[in-house]
Amino acid sequence: RPAGTYQNFYRPHLGGYISWHFSLYPNLQELSEYMGLSLSSEEVQRNLALVPVADNQVAVPCCTGVGAMVRPVTGLDVGIRRAEIRPGLREVVLCKDQEGKVGLRVKDIDNGVFIQLVQANSPAALVGLRFGDQILQINGQNCAGWKMDKAHKALKAAAEYRIELVVRDRPFQRTITMHKDSSGHVGFIFKSGIITSLVKDGSAARNGMLTDHYICEINGQNIIGLKDAQIKDILTTSPNTMTITIMPKFIFEHMIKKMSGGLLRSAMDHSVPEV
Repeated sequence: RPAGTYQNFYRPHLGGYISWHFSLYPNLQELSEYMGLSLSSEEVQRNLALVPVADNQVAVPCCTGVGAMVRPVTGLDVGIRRAEIRPGLREVVLCKDQEGKVGLRVKDIDNGVFIQLVQANSPAALVGLRFGDQILQINGQNCAGWKMDKAHKALKAAAEYRIELVVRDRPFQRTITMHKDSSGHVGFIFKSGIITSLVKDGSAARNGMLTDHYICEINGQNIIGLKDAQIKDILTTSPNTMTITIMPKFIFEHMIKKMSGGLLRSAMDHSVPEV
């Protein structure tokens, strides 16, 4: 098996104990069960290739030099801390607001319950829940096999002052830390929130940025639903060391299916997380 940290979890619906590898992507052989996507192995390889295919566009570099190089970054960097995707499971305790809501919208995908929307200034936002987190338990009840309506009903029926969730941080997202060059760029081009091309020898390319991925966060700040001009402003005002969180295009679009762009833009929590 590849190097990494493994842990066994009991999953009755999968026939017993399964071994999870705490990498940034789940085991692709389990993807069809995990996300409810009907994918052949050929399609998985085509959509989740770790190296962009030959026909991906690569832009000509506008500049070169030390700004394009891979550099070590300490764990004290604020952007890295805000964007951290922690391995394993964590428990979150939240309450309801004055209207009896927690500010979450979830979606059932195969046997999992995933967070589709975290509303701004809601209890869910205050405890640090994010788009793409997987909810495994609600008040001690395993969510495996639940439909969206059942999860929403469980949250609605929960006590006003204490709701306990067991969560896995954003299993289909990964973070990439880059450095701006002398002109303030990190070396990628995006359109409608999607990485479309990379600058040859730029910091993005050197640090593993991939095309056909959506930008989900910049230094831990959710930017889903924002217009490109707003995303550009956030990139421009970011520090020289920048951490971007990305998700494969076909998984992202599966996650937000049937959600309007207006709702993502107006309701999603786009605040800068505290660390």
